[in-house]
Amino acid sequence: MAESRTAHRICPFCEACCGLTLTIEGSHVTAVRGHDEDVFSAGYICPKGVAIKDLHDDPDRLRTPLIKRNGQFVEATWDEAYAEIERRMAPLQAAGDADAFAITLGNPVAHKIGLLLYGSRLAKGLGTRNIFSASTLDQMPKQLSCGLMFGHWLSVPLPDIERTELMVILGGNPMASNGSMWTVPDFRGKAKALKARGGRLVVIDPRRSETAELAGEHLFIRPGSDVFFLLGIVQALFSEQRVRLGSVADHIAGLAELEAAVIEFSPESVAHRCGIDAQAIRQLARDLANTPRAVLYGRIGTCTQTFGTLASWLVDVINILTGHLDQEGGALFAKAAAFASNTFGKPGSGRGVSTGRRYARVSGAPEVFGELPIGCLAEEIETPGSGQVRALFTVASNPVLSAPNGPRLTRALKTLDFMVSVDIYLNETTRHADVILPGRSPLEDAHYDVAFPQLSFRNHARYSPRVFEPMPGQPGEWEILLRLAAIASGRGTTVDLRAYEDELFAQDMAQQLAPLGEAAVRHVTSALAGRCGPDRLIDYALRAGPYGDQFGRRPEGLSLAKLEQTPSGIDLGPLAPRIPEALRTPSGKIELTPPILVADLARVRAALAEPAPDLVIIGRRSVRSNNSWMHNLHTLAKGQGRYESRCTLLIHPDDAARHGLADAGMARISSGTGDVIVQLEVSDEMMRGVVSLPHGWGHDLPGTRLSLASRRPGANLNALFDENARDPLSGTSVLSGVAVRLEPAALN
Repeated sequence: MAESRTAHRICPFCEACCGLTLTIEGSHVTAVRGHDEDVFSAGYICPKGVAIKDLHDDPDRLRTPLIKRNGQFVEATWDEAYAEIERRMAPLQAAGDADAFAITLGNPVAHKIGLLLYGSRLAKGLGTRNIFSASTLDQMPKQLSCGLMFGHWLSVPLPDIERTELMVILGGNPMASNGSMWTVPDFRGKAKALKARGGRLVVIDPRRSETAELAGEHLFIRPGSDVFFLLGIVQALFSEQRVRLGSVADHIAGLAELEAAVIEFSPESVAHRCGIDAQAIRQLARDLANTPRAVLYGRIGTCTQTFGTLASWLVDVINILTGHLDQEGGALFAKAAAFASNTFGKPGSGRGVSTGRRYARVSGAPEVFGELPIGCLAEEIETPGSGQVRALFTVASNPVLSAPNGPRLTRALKTLDFMVSVDIYLNETTRHADVILPGRSPLEDAHYDVAFPQLSFRNHARYSPRVFEPMPGQPGEWEILLRLAAIASGRGTTVDLRAYEDELFAQDMAQQLAPLGEAAVRHVTSALAGRCGPDRLIDYALRAGPYGDQFGRRPEGLSLAKLEQTPSGIDLGPLAPRIPEALRTPSGKIELTPPILVADLARVRAALAEPAPDLVIIGRRSVRSNNSWMHNLHTLAKGQGRYESRCTLLIHPDDAARHGLADAGMARISSGTGDVIVQLEVSDEMMRGVVSLPHGWGHDLPGTRLSLASRRPGANLNALFDENARDPLSGTSVLSGVAVRLEPAALN
């Protein structure tokens, strides 16, 4: 029997970033539990964390490169795979059109430091401007609105849940997600503590979600109408003279302009459109204004709609107008130990953000945060002319299932000249690749969360070393991306990666530290000489960050060496006021009325008179299903009861009856874009006139190697959505409140 050992690990499966304790025997994980001493998650664990052992052992997980020969994938060596990529890229590069290449980045990129920090190396090597990611399926409206208001894309105010007295949640379900654009493990425990100290939790959602059940206070709202509801609250605050700016009063620009912009959106004028009584809107405005410590939190439901950026903006506007921004118990900015741009530069001012530095070739959609809307990808492949995408690199992404109108994208992918996928699975998207390069198991790589400490309910720093040594010859994902960057930039397949990475790092240091002089560059470079790859970038970011040792000037400060010696992590304290220090706007003020947001209110005025559709669809999250690849893990596939899978269409009993449908029966749901066959789950947790289907399913396509998922394939929600329907400001696809039709269908 192999000797047992214990290892600690930060879970990479969702935004909660929980600490795990693993029991290891030989090369296998035999038990997973919460890490009780973890300074951030304090022993909390959800089923996704337990499933990390399933992913590591999954026989379907790719462990060697695949090359497509005569339409079939065959195993290849790494040298053979890289040689094939160089050979196939050469004629495309010789044509001289860098935008013939495109890159897609999936959700798992945010959870693996090698993918997140080195994806830009590949883009730079290719020289392409065609970058697409999951951000325009999820959080880009929030990033844009916060960027315009506060000056940086990740300066997102976060609920101070441990000190608030009233928390209102709009379009979010943290019981399932453990936060979203808000990293908060054990939301249930924190919500119960809120209620135990006499506080209130109110949920506004088209579904009586798990979070709504816990809250006990719930209002139904028509999907896609959040902007009307929020405008009603803002107008009520002004008309009832309840605006109290609190500590940020001297740091606000645009208050009078805001009052003028919302004057016509009284609660009475918007109530019919959002489905919430005008008096209820006014009362909620009063509660938020009159409660000393209160916060409004809006999430994915507020983003994935045609007014996503406006809704995201108004959430923060309300927190500002009620005096709860930058206040304990309200909404505060995290102060991350590393990688947070709002901790660098001159405090209180900066360049701000801008959009539209370029536009999509076919649709004319503006670039946002360096990205184009992923809904534009199919047309960019299909449409001839200069800049037509002819080669695609997908990085941990599955847009055939995650992006709107996956069937059209499938057809487009078949027409590419060349496609490379960096992915651990042969899935619905990677099946179209010519070469697949698999990364390591998460347990074979070190881990540091880059983005999520910037969104965490409490400041902290944690690092996980690898649990297992990788297979001989298996590169890390950062090495894969760096090798691809070398090939793309003409350095070939045999360049010394360590020397190449040293060269690029030296260039970065020379640029970033130029104001400090060459002596500073030499000192920092020397201090980091013992590390390479992601570890060197982590160490640099920690030591240069707000809590860092400043390369010896503050010996008590943070470094990677300190985190390596502290498996439970280092607690950096609760969130604290950061205005004006956190601002990076050119004015040094909170921009309450960014012109492009105020101008977009014209669309809202026009939509206010439009009738609500008879039946609309929304997505939903499950604690056991965060991404499509999770459907292949045994631990997460358990417990679906009488239903074929967790991919059921939730429907109110009255809606089921009027369509002649029964619980557990089958129905065809269709839109103007597509149709799918779904299994029904009748429940009064749904609002009348609204149905709900989870995203990421549809594992019935040929040519994949997802043995468990394919046995319970579910239906692809995103096949119903029009890829051309977008929030025009952020480019985010409209995935909520889409009109659909229902009819009975035969069971296959």
